[in-house]
Amino acid sequence: MTFRAGCLREWVLNSAEADLAYTEQAFPECPTCPHRVEPEGGPPFCTLRPVNTPHPFAALAGLNLPE
Repeated sequence: MTFRAGCLREWVLNSAEADLAYTEQAFPECPTCPHRVEPEGGPPFCTLRPVNTPHPFAALAGLNLPE
């Protein structure tokens, strides 16, 4: 299955998981990437999702909350 990062890099990996965490952060732009996640108490990572899979929060984009 092909997984894509926020920076549009792709990896072909054998996994049935819906998301993967890329913790290597091996590319020069990783430290300043806007897609990088920095959890408290854990290493920074980038989320890899299967290509053509909508973002899990995409459905919230059209949500209209009353004021």
